[in-house]
Amino acid sequence: MIPPHEVLTHLTAEPFEPFRVHTASGRVFEIRHPEFAQVGRSTLTVYAPPENKSDGPQRWEKISLVLVESIAPLKPAVGAGS
Repeated sequence: MIPPHEVLTHLTAEPFEPFRVHTASGRVFEIRHPEFAQVGRSTLTVYAPPENKSDGPQRWEKISLVLVESIAPLKPAVGAGS
């Protein structure tokens, strides 16, 4: 479980750096803008862009923070893969 304050730290970072949220079920959500996520006491609500179609339905998904396993930067670290 990731505590709410840890997610908020990523969302309010100056400058903001996009990140990925990894869940226990193996799902991954990319947070590319701080307005694409909202943190509650026990949930994280994230914007999920349309799958496979740019004109598909937009949706928001609510994830229990108990199921969030990790948060990782979206861009690779400098020198990674060298």
